[in-house]
Amino acid sequence: MAPTTADASERDALLLRKAVDLAAANVLNSGGPFGAIVVAADGREFEGLNRVTANLDPTAHAEVTAIRNACQRLGTFSLDGATLYTSCEPCPMCLASTLWARIDRVLYAADRTDAAAAGFDDAAFYQYFDQPSIRDTVMPVRQLRLDSAVEPFNAWNASGNRLDY
Repeated sequence: MAPTTADASERDALLLRKAVDLAAANVLNSGGPFGAIVVAADGREFEGLNRVTANLDPTAHAEVTAIRNACQRLGTFSLDGATLYTSCEPCPMCLASTLWARIDRVLYAADRTDAAAAGFDDAAFYQYFDQPSIRDTVMPVRQLRLDSAVEPFNAWNASGNRLDY
């Protein structure tokens, strides 16, 4: 469970408020009502806005764009030691992106119920992962095993110039 404003530091509350303000301003700029800030371990801040409809990109959620901005500007794919401040509870895609980025913690303002009340209902996505029995009706995912299936991994393991992550 996310800390309440009383549990968070004053700086946490200010950064979270900034993410909420970014989200509100983004609505006036043809974006969705979501904003996020990645604060790197060294204290630098990187903003992200929801640009799904503006960019015709279903992955352009505020959290993902903040992560992309931070990684590009910092020259790394690992945000170890960072905090993500986001105007709303991260959807499963954003949460997975946060995990892949190795972000240490996430603080959010509104929750999934608040988002659903505004027409952003991610309940089906949460259910997809929480209730395996419904997966076949939503989007079936099946393995079609090929003889060559592991060739990319063999090439990766044999590569002398790979960068593990």
